[in-house]
Amino acid sequence: MEKILVSACLMGAPVRYNGKSLGLQPDDLAWLQRHFAIKTLCPEVAGGLSTPRAPAEIAGGEGADVLLGTARIVDNTGADQTNAFVRGAEQTLAFCRQHDIGHAILAEASPSCGSNIIYNGHFSGEKVAGQGVTAALLRRHGIVVVSQHNIDALKAGR
Repeated sequence: MEKILVSACLMGAPVRYNGKSLGLQPDDLAWLQRHFAIKTLCPEVAGGLSTPRAPAEIAGGEGADVLLGTARIVDNTGADQTNAFVRGAEQTLAFCRQHDIGHAILAEASPSCGSNIIYNGHFSGEKVAGQGVTAALLRRHGIVVVSQHNIDALKAGR
């Protein structure tokens, strides 16, 4: 059975910055379980960040810019967390390669996992178009990335 990466927080693990989890819609989870072997990982925890942790946003761009070194990821205390987020993205890519994973469902709006939307980098609560650093790195290496909000895109391909 084909494997898929699902953000650990979407599978109920309390690994988000606030120590909580998210979840998938029950119908989506049931569909995934029928069509894929689910593997889970939290890129931020894999990069060495603790749970809970200060909220972080990408300042000066989006995930691809972080990978190029032209944007940073900072938390709301002003601490630069870029290295941990890049390390987590690299660990996630290595995990996908190790398990021969070609698809990932990542948590939208995260500075790691956002696939279409991220916060604007000013801690104002405003979301903008963009992708997180893990989503950008996985896509760069040919892994199909969707969020928990557009699993229908995967279903359409089956």
